[in-house]
Amino acid sequence: MALFGNLFEKKNCAICGKELGLFGKTKIADGHICKDCSGTLSPYFHAYRSATADDIRAQMSYREENKASVAAFNVTRTLGNNTKVYVDEDNGKVIITSVEPSRWPTYNPDVFDFSQITGCETSVKESKTEIMRKNSEGEEVSYEPKRYDIDYDLYITVYINHPYVEQIEFKVNRDRIEQQNSAEYRNAEQLANDIKAALAGIREEQRAAAAPKKAVTCPHCLATTMPDANGCCEYCGASIV
Repeated sequence: MALFGNLFEKKNCAICGKELGLFGKTKIADGHICKDCSGTLSPYFHAYRSATADDIRAQMSYREENKASVAAFNVTRTLGNNTKVYVDEDNGKVIITSVEPSRWPTYNPDVFDFSQITGCETSVKESKTEIMRKNSEGEEVSYEPKRYDIDYDLYITVYINHPYVEQIEFKVNRDRIEQQNSAEYRNAEQLANDIKAALAGIREEQRAAAAPKKAVTCPHCLATTMPDANGCCEYCGASIV
């Protein structure tokens, strides 16, 4: 009886206080939250079980602040199909989402700094469906040895140093690919590599920008100089190679 008593015991959202039903609630470390409150959080946040009500409130505050970052985001580069990587090269920001930019004010996608992108890797996932045959009695039975129809999907996992998002995984190809050496597979593989290279390039640019600059001797005017952002001498303007 105690088990059923706990099951039907009234619960309230730990954030807004709304009474919760049997369904449509999410368990957190010190209670439950309603679907309205969980709907304001990052779609890439999954650590509900270890999050306290104070953690949820802190994330909700961050999500409110994120709206200003979304409004200021200027897309200069776009990569991907269903889920896209949007890059704001002018402000050093990235958005990864399946939501089109016209709907961003409503969905409030997370905006990440270039420096928060810590890694990226690609993977291929296979979906196997057994091919059956009919025997003399009209029953579907396996071939000997068994035969399979194998489809392929290419995925990218982006690792992020962020308080609420650790990684984002998304599929590169639009439709499931039937042959591994097909044009569709090669196109998806190329797109995956392009996205990986772009994110890796972003990371390298951040490291280069953060690295301390060293004084060098200009081979043209022989001055001791700190090369500018374009790698040119600050005195004569010549390129330093």
